[in-house]
Amino acid sequence: MIERIIPLFIILVFLLAAIKKQKTYDIFVGGARKAFELVLGILPYLVAISIMTELFTLSGLNNALIDLLANFFNFFGVDKRLVPLILLKPFSGSGSLSLVTKIMQENGVDSYISRVAATIYGSSETIFYISAVYFSACKNKPKLLPVLIVLVSNFISVVFACFICHVL
Repeated sequence: MIERIIPLFIILVFLLAAIKKQKTYDIFVGGARKAFELVLGILPYLVAISIMTELFTLSGLNNALIDLLANFFNFFGVDKRLVPLILLKPFSGSGSLSLVTKIMQENGVDSYISRVAATIYGSSETIFYISAVYFSACKNKPKLLPVLIVLVSNFISVVFACFICHVL
């Protein structure tokens, strides 16, 4: 169904532009130019996040941080095996997917820990990637407070995911 709707929508847009006697090709090229400029503006932020994430992992700081935060998360009912996923998800969707896969392979797909991992993966976002994209386009916005709010709400959703999976 969708494979028919999208081409029909594109044809409809071009027909409306032709009726209004607009230069559709020039408008399309202008939009593509702005998209390319946006990608070039975002690229340094994405490269920086990728490099920092890899350096963090290779330095061993991630293991130290996992050990440090395990007791804190355990106080809220979050299993230590989920801490790497909780720490990685705000940075990398594909990296966190590999952790979810590893958790499921080690514990079975129907286990409590796997259900929680899948819930955390499906209900959270790559916060720092989205922030990099957003803040690169909006130069004059405050950057710290929105990220802190999202990180706190992400933590609350993790605790709630553990609770819901425990109840169900």
